[in-house]
Amino acid sequence: MRVQSLTLVAASAALLAPTTFPDAPPAPLQDPARILLPGAPDRVEPQRADRSGVRVGPVPPVPAGRPAPPSRVGPDSGAGARPKRSGNEGPVRAADLLARVRDCDPVSRGRYRSDAGAPADIPVCGSRDAVYWKADLDIDCDGRPGDRCNGRTDPHFSPATAYTESDGRPLDAERLPYVVVPGASDTWDPGEDEVRGGSLAALVHGDRVRYAVVGDVGPRDLIGEASYAAARSLGIPADPAGGGVASDVTYIVFKGSEAEPIEDTAAAERAGERLAREFVDGG
Repeated sequence: MRVQSLTLVAASAALLAPTTFPDAPPAPLQDPARILLPGAPDRVEPQRADRSGVRVGPVPPVPAGRPAPPSRVGPDSGAGARPKRSGNEGPVRAADLLARVRDCDPVSRGRYRSDAGAPADIPVCGSRDAVYWKADLDIDCDGRPGDRCNGRTDPHFSPATAYTESDGRPLDAERLPYVVVPGASDTWDPGEDEVRGGSLAALVHGDRVRYAVVGDVGPRDLIGEASYAAARSLGIPADPAGGGVASDVTYIVFKGSEAEPIEDTAAAERAGERLAREFVDGG
């Protein structure tokens, strides 16, 4: 869990015009040039205490009568069936996803920090079907305690997560790949882009693509965090006290999607692959 940064993104930050950032220093906020993903430069990783902190949650359940999101997946949804791929065979490749999110139209009104004290240079970008960003990956070990995630292994461990399993218990960071989104703020409100607990996400690091759900909520000014299980699946060191990676993780969250129940990892993987294929194909 992250410690809240002392410096917040200004609530009055102007809406960012499209800019660019591959392999170049981050553009100043007023630069109208186009942002490219991937692109944020590597940053020196600070101490764990600067990257973790109190969680937001648990988040109250959706009120009764609220319409269900359009891309709900679960045991009875047919999500396990292999989609027709218009001649494209095999799993979605990391290169295909990165090409799809190379151009970025920011949906955030400002930029996020990867860690407390780091530059605020990470925008949340968006398209019709997804929101995405490129950042570091810090380890979220919160939720149900286990052998790897507990108060002894993680000095900032919290037994709660913003979202819970179908039986009301906190999520299990050791077993469930999940990503963390920033708390709603004037910079960006995930709910406005149909991102909620259980939304499906694709994570890209190197040549690996793995699928996860939105499972926790972090500080309002920091971005770039995922569960112990998500880090392991990407080949990233998952030690909650000092693991993670300083850059080059791309997070793609599919708008309006939802894994139900949130803890059904197999269903999330199948549905994530289907949504990723549709996203790459421009559907």
